[in-house]
Amino acid sequence: MKKYLIRSGMLPTDVFDAAKIIANNSIGGNVGNLIYAYSIYRTLMTEDVEFVPDYYRVNPSDAPYINENYDAYFIPLADAFRPDFENTLKSYTKLINRLTIPVYVIGVGVRIDFEPDFTKKNPYDAAVVDFVKAVLKRSSMIGVRGEFTSRYLTHLGFKEGVDHVIIGCPSMYANGRHLRIRDTEINENSIVTINSSKLSPNHVLEFIDRSKNEFKHHYFIPQWYKELKMIYLGGPNLEKPKPYYQGKTTDELYVQDRVRYFLNAKSWIDFIGEADFSFGARLHGNITATIAGTPSLIIPKDGRMRELTDYHALNYVAGNELTEQTQIMDLIEKSDFHRCEHVHEENFNRFIHFLNHNGIPHIYEQDPDLVEAPLDRQLQGIQLLPPVKSFIHCSAAEMGERFETVMSNVLEQKNERIVKLKSQVKSHQVRTKHLEGTLNRKAVRIALKTANLFSKKNS
Repeated sequence: MKKYLIRSGMLPTDVFDAAKIIANNSIGGNVGNLIYAYSIYRTLMTEDVEFVPDYYRVNPSDAPYINENYDAYFIPLADAFRPDFENTLKSYTKLINRLTIPVYVIGVGVRIDFEPDFTKKNPYDAAVVDFVKAVLKRSSMIGVRGEFTSRYLTHLGFKEGVDHVIIGCPSMYANGRHLRIRDTEINENSIVTINSSKLSPNHVLEFIDRSKNEFKHHYFIPQWYKELKMIYLGGPNLEKPKPYYQGKTTDELYVQDRVRYFLNAKSWIDFIGEADFSFGARLHGNITATIAGTPSLIIPKDGRMRELTDYHALNYVAGNELTEQTQIMDLIEKSDFHRCEHVHEENFNRFIHFLNHNGIPHIYEQDPDLVEAPLDRQLQGIQLLPPVKSFIHCSAAEMGERFETVMSNVLEQKNERIVKLKSQVKSHQVRTKHLEGTLNRKAVRIALKTANLFSKKNS
């Protein structure tokens, strides 16, 4: 049985309630990470593999423990090449340089403008170069999300096809080679899921907000960690409110009980798989729809989304094409929801080639058309939790219970950290004692050799 460490806050089989996720930030700031991780787990979780999440901990001093307890370290990343991730990237570099086990980066991207300039220097460039060099010492090649990231790394001196290769977003391969978008009837009576990003331009947010009213049965699926806290505990509201973005529990969608926050990937996929249409400005909000077979329309807001939209041929409309006169029904009529199907098999094959090139075992080695995975069988026996509904629809008793449960989980988390730290200290002490013994034995041998040489010289 091989034991792998993976950058993740929870397993797809973990049943974490909202309180536990809030206490531990098990979604890494965005519930979209669950979709990303779900695909990696499903693809790599063979019968003889055990995965252990690192819970987003990055500490170079953990290297001896990781080397002793794991066979490899998998690091799936999103747009990690960005200013506010630079320090984390540096910590990963220090950690990786101390590891002796393989390290695999399955997907990473650069945060870049919609129309990127590859000639300008970024303050984090040096950190990216050091990180990539460290990873390439422990694996053959890095998988990047799209053309922009590939061009960026090439500009930094790394060779495409040798040091890095485009694999797209691994979440698109959640079902392997199989991708089929259903033909649905989209009208005012359709079930529609909506996703939005507070970082989108105001005119995009206005379009999304206005378009939702075209459908009687619409549901908003938020993704931020802050939104989970707001929904579960009633606050705090999102900072720096923007027009047309639902950032308070007293906003329309929350009051109408049209908000659903998912706590696991499978429930999210199943829910959106029952919808007729999905649209909005969230990458994984619409990728979730795509792998569930639901027609979708994405509005990419920057280069990191654009490179994936282009690579996977996702159905999209550019934000600068939207006006006050743009109607969602007109865009639906013009859409080709099946265009992603035409490139999927080739993209999947390239992804599998990347895994094989790195010598990474996966479930498609014997059968590239595999339908049922070991993870699927595990999930069949697990009762996953439903999505979280808004705080304002709870009874007073349930409100109190939510606060109490969160505080209990916070205390439990602290206690678990103390136990883990004690275990690591003990492991370090054992290792230190072992090294001391080795050094003492070497010192004795050196002393004996010195004494023999001295004795021979005198004789």
